[in-house]
Amino acid sequence: MDNKNIFVSIVIPVYNGEKTIGRLVEALIGRLNGFCRAEIILVNDGSKDNSEKVCIELYRKYSGQVKFYSLAKNFSQDSATMAGLNEAKGDFAVVMDDDLQNPVSEVLKLIDFAAQNDFDAVYTYYKEKKHTWFQNFCSKFNDLVANVMLSKPKNLYLSTFKIINRLVIDQIIKYDGPYPYVEGLILRTTDRIGKMEALHEERTEGKSGYTIKKLFALWLNTFVNFSILPLRIFTISGFIIAIFGFLFGLWTLFERMLSPDWPAGYATVICLVALFSGIQLVGIGVAGEYLGRIFIFQNKKPQYVVRKRYE
Repeated sequence: MDNKNIFVSIVIPVYNGEKTIGRLVEALIGRLNGFCRAEIILVNDGSKDNSEKVCIELYRKYSGQVKFYSLAKNFSQDSATMAGLNEAKGDFAVVMDDDLQNPVSEVLKLIDFAAQNDFDAVYTYYKEKKHTWFQNFCSKFNDLVANVMLSKPKNLYLSTFKIINRLVIDQIIKYDGPYPYVEGLILRTTDRIGKMEALHEERTEGKSGYTIKKLFALWLNTFVNFSILPLRIFTISGFIIAIFGFLFGLWTLFERMLSPDWPAGYATVICLVALFSGIQLVGIGVAGEYLGRIFIFQNKKPQYVVRKRYE
């Protein structure tokens, strides 16, 4: 496929990116002109700095090439990405961060790779990631969770820098409920997924918007929204504990028959009660999380709310 004949949407969630988003957009427009037809979609996810003002200026400067949507509050990176994908008109959509850690040259390589190969989605991976130790730790943990919960291929790194085709875009934007997880939506749509090595540069401005709270919410989405494995784990655990309790009862009866003077095991009883009640409470909590999310879904909690539109 000739790159000049394809139309690409570049979706960029913006959060406190006033110092980087202008340079990123200008670099993208400078490099994409003549390479392919493209639109740049900026989604301000409740930034606390002057990101909105900068994005509006970019829209006015590059009217026709840049679209801007400002959300009513900070919903999440995945919600902001979904807002952008719902407005994307391209044959492909590149999703990337606003922090300049993904060079524009790699965007061109990613578009070219997707155009020349028959993949529905292409994820980038890095020979060396320029993240903090906390981000690297969280990435590895999230990767492990996705392997188990989403049946993700073990050699696939779920990078935020990726490209998806129109088929995948059309399928994942059908999801209109709260708590979206873009990677989960992609993985449940297709298994025709490629990967491409890309450069990753040091962050020059600001700091990562990821916090323990946000990462916990992401992991919870993976657990609850896109898998029933936790419920199955507790079902199996219930059977195992029931068998253990039965065997323990037989052992106690045997000991009582062989040693009538055998003292009652107070400590053992306390430990077993604490263990089983703890497992029950966790199981009830997991089931409650599923029921709570069903309630919130039925209550029509919005995935995102657009306050301002510039298109």
